[in-house]
Amino acid sequence: MTAAPVRTLLLWCPDWPVLAAEIVDGVPATDPVAVLHANRVVACSERARAEGVRRGLRRREAQGRCPQLTVVEYDPGRDARAFEPVVAAVEEVAAGVEVVRPGACALAARGPSRYLGGEEAAAERIIEHVAQSCAVESQVGIADGVFAAGLAARDGRIVPPGGTPEFLAALPVEALGRPALADLLRRLGVRTLGDFAALPAGDVLARFGFDGALVHRLAAGQDHRPLAVRQPPADLTVTAEHDEPIDRVDAAAFAARTLAEQLHERLAAYGLACTRLGIEAVTAHGQELHRVWRHDGLLTAAAIADRVRWQLDGWLSGSTGRGGARPTRPTAGIIRLRLVPDGVLAQAGLQPGLWGETGEERERAHRALSRVQGILGPEAVVTAVLGGGRSPADQTRLVPWGDERLPARPGPPALPDEPAAGGAAGTDRAAGRGGGGTPPWPGRLPPPAPAVVLPSPLAATVHDAAGEPVVVSARLAVSAAPARLTVGTGRPAEIVGWAGPWPVDERWWAPAEARRRARFQVCLADGAALLLAVEAGQWLVEAIYD
Repeated sequence: MTAAPVRTLLLWCPDWPVLAAEIVDGVPATDPVAVLHANRVVACSERARAEGVRRGLRRREAQGRCPQLTVVEYDPGRDARAFEPVVAAVEEVAAGVEVVRPGACALAARGPSRYLGGEEAAAERIIEHVAQSCAVESQVGIADGVFAAGLAARDGRIVPPGGTPEFLAALPVEALGRPALADLLRRLGVRTLGDFAALPAGDVLARFGFDGALVHRLAAGQDHRPLAVRQPPADLTVTAEHDEPIDRVDAAAFAARTLAEQLHERLAAYGLACTRLGIEAVTAHGQELHRVWRHDGLLTAAAIADRVRWQLDGWLSGSTGRGGARPTRPTAGIIRLRLVPDGVLAQAGLQPGLWGETGEERERAHRALSRVQGILGPEAVVTAVLGGGRSPADQTRLVPWGDERLPARPGPPALPDEPAAGGAAGTDRAAGRGGGGTPPWPGRLPPPAPAVVLPSPLAATVHDAAGEPVVVSARLAVSAAPARLTVGTGRPAEIVGWAGPWPVDERWWAPAEARRRARFQVCLADGAALLLAVEAGQWLVEAIYD
């Protein structure tokens, strides 16, 4: 039995990619502006729409309709950063906010409606607070479920409880946000969400697949998942009040150690560590002192205590400046001490250096490695840099110690709403896809990456259970399941599992440099896992998995 959808309030900021470009990059949203991704318009300003610009138009067609159009490249990171203050403003009025996407956030309507005196009052309060805090216009929709609330927000509408199916029934199928499915439904005579919801669920699953079954539930007013609310950021600051003002260095050191341990325990409870520490103090005369300490590594409890003690020692033992300059020493003792972790990250987010914490040990290692290079040459000490490519050997570049660590090939881009390439057939013909000309590397091997990449592949032979050589045709048809592997002149090893082939067709436009091969992952009976490739009928061992 499916639970009823939660009564949901959704705040929507129209044309958010355009507003984000104005907030971050200063592009006036009152001008004709279009945000493009993959050479198509994904959002545009109101003035651009008045000139005939619409979502889905190609760049040239949009500029033809509006010659004075300002074009902005799509940047999901920019949209998310600009939307964070809006979410924070909503959290100041109501807790439990889920970010649906940059420009839209949702929360359960029950709490704020009961506290603020009704759903309409809650919607007005949130819209007003966002406008005052962020100077951003927004609209609110309330309905049963996130999907229906999002559609209601576009009209600023509050759908009565239980009225969501009726509200959705009159909307066109384009409201599902699946253009290909909407076009197919219209050709089948299904024009509204009500018509679509009336179809049997089993027939929809059989005809349109899992995604069709999902949007069929949405069209009927049922959500496919509950709200995943965002937890407000934890208050990690620690404060100590002192009845007796601290004016001696030894008393300050004791207070620093106690407060540092409290801060470290609080961070550890959330699995965090501090990299930048703010130290604040207030004296009995109302003087406020503030300093920020940075550390290239993780601040332990002892390291935090040391920095607080050093800072308090500097404040309390300061002297009056020369020539009557402003005194650096406070005129009274400290009555309040506060530690603010300005920079935090997950405990596993920063790996300690190979020679301990970064600092003197790192400098000593740098001098030693530079000396080795001076004796044996720059190529004697190298570090690995990961980049783009389809095979493990192509994705790694060895850079001499001290040189700029740049990859030989750009890595695959993170495009919105596009699955990552990997484990599928791909060729260099597709390298032009994606924004900015960055190749997505179709045909890239799926994770995990092998632990050891052989500098020179080893020749091998692969046979099936009948002892016949395994052959891969030009159409990637495998003659039989691989059963035994022989590397060089060694003994045959039994293959207990295999996956593939993953084909690669590179540099097809240059016959002298063209390379076509298929790769397999195999697991042997002794537990070893290998990456094999077959090229021009020859099997090769390219890498070993851990």
